[in-house]
Amino acid sequence: MDDLELAYVHDGSLEGLLTAVFLAFERKEYPSDVSASCRFMPRLGQRIVEVETNMERAWRVRAGIIRVCGMETYQCVVAASLSDEPDAGSSVLSFVRYAMKRGPRARFDKAAPDVERFAEIVRSVRNEHHYWVQFMRFSKTRDGVYVAVCNPKASVVPLLMGWFSARFNTQPFIVFDEVHHVAGVSHNGEWQLVRSPDFVVPPAAVDDAFYEQAWKTFYDSVAIDARYNPELRRSFMPKRLWKNIVELSDVSLGGPGIKEERRPLPKQRNGALKGSAAGGLLDQ
Repeated sequence: MDDLELAYVHDGSLEGLLTAVFLAFERKEYPSDVSASCRFMPRLGQRIVEVETNMERAWRVRAGIIRVCGMETYQCVVAASLSDEPDAGSSVLSFVRYAMKRGPRARFDKAAPDVERFAEIVRSVRNEHHYWVQFMRFSKTRDGVYVAVCNPKASVVPLLMGWFSARFNTQPFIVFDEVHHVAGVSHNGEWQLVRSPDFVVPPAAVDDAFYEQAWKTFYDSVAIDARYNPELRRSFMPKRLWKNIVELSDVSLGGPGIKEERRPLPKQRNGALKGSAAGGLLDQ
């Protein structure tokens, strides 16, 4: 049973979280909170244990999870560690305790109390990763480096960098997370993370505005007015993402594109409301 008077606080890294898991097993303690220091809010009278990141201990936890439960289960732990949810660390600890007894099938036991919340967090992080794989927009700087800015609900840049680096392995680029102030820098297929609260997007290349306008024109040209459905578009492309999506940035800022968002649906024809089931071509 969780000790409501005990909290483990770590540095917010994956290694810090795994060190906290190791410490809980070693001490046979059940902290009610396992949290990154930047998000931790102590309760009155709560005993706080500052967890110092230990790479050797973190590696032992990683190796143990992979040995007993498999690599896919470990990848789920990695995804959960990137969540901004305040109970993400506690959910990881509860899940690891369960999984080390249950084995590879643990992640499928979604009705189990120690798995249910963990599975929700993993699904949320992976959904956020999926959004940005689809909607990341790069611009070319004067130095020839491509830069993209995102505002995710979870710190998914580590997941995104692996995906984009494998595809743009000859193109230098930067992905900057303006919420978590983390930049992923890729060069020749290798990448690293840099914490950069003061990152400023470099000036765009001379021809970048031309390509942005060309993309906006393409977006407008392939849209099908008869299938316009703003509600469906918002369900697939949440409005919180729009300011960093070039074809919708004017809409999110209240510019001329806002008229597009308020366009009425087509009138009924033969008893059917056209556009009620789907949006424009790119809305889907």
